[in-house]
Amino acid sequence: MNNTTPTDFNSVNLIRFLWKKKMHILIVTGLAALSAIIFSGPAFIPPKYKSTVVLFPTSTNSISKALLTQSQAPKQDVLQFGEEENAEQLLQILNSSVIRDRIVNKYNLFKHYDIDPQTKYPRTLLNKEFNSNIKFRRTENMAVEIAVMDINADTAALIANNIAALLDSVKIQMQRERAMKGFKIVEAEYLSLLADMKIKEDSLTILRKKGVHDYETQAEMINMQLAIEIAKSPNSVAVRALQAQLDTLAVYAGPYVSIRDGLEYEKKHLTEIRAKYDEAKVDAFEELPQTFKVDMAYPAEKKSYPVRWLIVVVSTMGAFLFVIFLLIIIDNFKSIVGLDNK
Repeated sequence: MNNTTPTDFNSVNLIRFLWKKKMHILIVTGLAALSAIIFSGPAFIPPKYKSTVVLFPTSTNSISKALLTQSQAPKQDVLQFGEEENAEQLLQILNSSVIRDRIVNKYNLFKHYDIDPQTKYPRTLLNKEFNSNIKFRRTENMAVEIAVMDINADTAALIANNIAALLDSVKIQMQRERAMKGFKIVEAEYLSLLADMKIKEDSLTILRKKGVHDYETQAEMINMQLAIEIAKSPNSVAVRALQAQLDTLAVYAGPYVSIRDGLEYEKKHLTEIRAKYDEAKVDAFEELPQTFKVDMAYPAEKKSYPVRWLIVVVSTMGAFLFVIFLLIIIDNFKSIVGLDNK
């Protein structure tokens, strides 16, 4: 009869117990290690290769403000690396469906991941596989890392580099859509102002043909000359001619001054609008890279998954502890049953 009681398991008794059961422990642990070696092999777990792209965000969004504006803040420096906020914006774009769908379509990931489009919830299965193999994170240095795992080393590198390129193009496209709308608004204002100035210029040309060239100067000169001619001969032809000129000025002076002053104001305003027009045009039609690429992806020479030694160690240790726990439970159960039978 086993005289061991549930309270007899101190450290010495435990060691004796384990030594007594060493064959059971060695057999179970050995089988677990062998199983882990076999089932972690390529036949059961396809090896995957990892490729990464590391890039920094830029701090500028507007090309015109970074390159054309005279007074620019430090954050508008075209060579300035972005900060945490810029990195988070890139991560949000990377996790968007726009990039995911383009990668899925380009590399036919339904077929590549062996997912039947006719099965129930195919998109959910694809997204789960996509998120497990393609990951984005912000590093401690405010860079953004794109990591791609795939059973094919070349495919992993191609997808990683393609995502980095798409990140640039998608962000540029998002900004361009907004910039184009802004450009259209400024362009309409600019063209409207040019058309209005053309009308005023044509009106001034007509008034000049009427003899109104510079109202203030003309009026002053004619009045001086009229005074001289009246002093000589009040009823002379020269007096009548000068009076006719004054009558013409009286009729057209008001419109002339109004149009001339309005045209001067619009010329000043045109300078401001033209500057905004040029800036908006640059933002709408030109582009700059939105990231500084530090490391491009290349095909990995060694697999990154699975880590077989880790699987074997964890499985072996787990089996070792489990069999010890199970043997203790069985032995204590037998002891308790034996005490009850006394």
